[in-house]
Amino acid sequence: MVHPQEVPLIREASGRLTPVRAADVRARVAGVVEKRLYKEGSMVKEGQPLIRIDPAPLRAVLSAASADLQQADAAAKNASVTANRNRELSKQSLVSRMQLDDSEALERSTAAQVAAARARVETARINLGYANITAPISGRASRMRVLEGTLVGQGDATLLTTIEQLDPLYVLFDQPGSDFERFQRAAAAGSVSIAEGQTAEIHLVHPDGTEYEEKGTLDFSDSTVNPVTGAVGFRGLVHNPHGLLLPGMYVNVRLMAGTLKNGYRVPQLAVQRDGQGPYVLIIGQDGKVALSRVETVSVVGNDWVLSSGLKDGDQVIVSGLQKAQPGSPAKAVPAGSAPDGGAAPAAAPMAPAAQG
Repeated sequence: MVHPQEVPLIREASGRLTPVRAADVRARVAGVVEKRLYKEGSMVKEGQPLIRIDPAPLRAVLSAASADLQQADAAAKNASVTANRNRELSKQSLVSRMQLDDSEALERSTAAQVAAARARVETARINLGYANITAPISGRASRMRVLEGTLVGQGDATLLTTIEQLDPLYVLFDQPGSDFERFQRAAAAGSVSIAEGQTAEIHLVHPDGTEYEEKGTLDFSDSTVNPVTGAVGFRGLVHNPHGLLLPGMYVNVRLMAGTLKNGYRVPQLAVQRDGQGPYVLIIGQDGKVALSRVETVSVVGNDWVLSSGLKDGDQVIVSGLQKAQPGSPAKAVPAGSAPDGGAAPAAAPMAPAAQG
């Protein structure tokens, strides 16, 4: 005998793990890779040195830029002295207006040359700093993509390695848009309570059927339906403190989508299907087998969760279904028991069975 109860709505899907943060480490200056400073496949900290590019050519560029700055600064000082002298002489009408204008123009141009030379020095200093490549984020560094001695950064930013954060991880999965719409309608009607945000739990299941010990939470749901697949994209956040999960893994996802306020749980064996959809066989008040169309919404353990088609106190037939035909008389017996003379059809726990 079944009774309505609050039943969790569990949705299952296939998901893929992706890192929350990932960074491609690239060569930002041209040069020859001199040395790898990290262990491939190890965990690295943000700011940790990873690779060194030969700094000698970059240091020479910085030295040349510094010399140019000194030269430009000397020329600017000479031009400033000349301009100041001509300004004083101009007050005594000892130099022409043209000479004064020319000296002031030279003063301004040499000052601009100093600013440009100072910028080239700063650029050379930055490029020299790029010779020591550090980790932009903390995470696991992959193998080095180039060999020591390779010329990199010639025309493009050569990929050197990749760093991926492993804790936490995102799990990406989809749900049918029709289910999403149905849940929203049911929530508006008050029959379903939908879990949102941090209250929506996610459980990961490994291919061998074991459940991952860390529970995740729903982090994001898309606001549109994919027109190609008809599905809505979801993203969960799962902690991975022991590094058992890796980006790129495929896992089964169980989303605790909410609670059905008046649902019925029946064993999966009791629910049958035909061309019109799912149904169960029940024992009517007249003692005869009757067919009842039902709507399945989720699976909890070995049970189907039904949202309609049953009422409080219905006696659901869960075994011996090949003997139970709609309209035929039946006798209810407790689930798991058998009357004399043969095996009895069994029903759900706490429910009767039927015998034709």
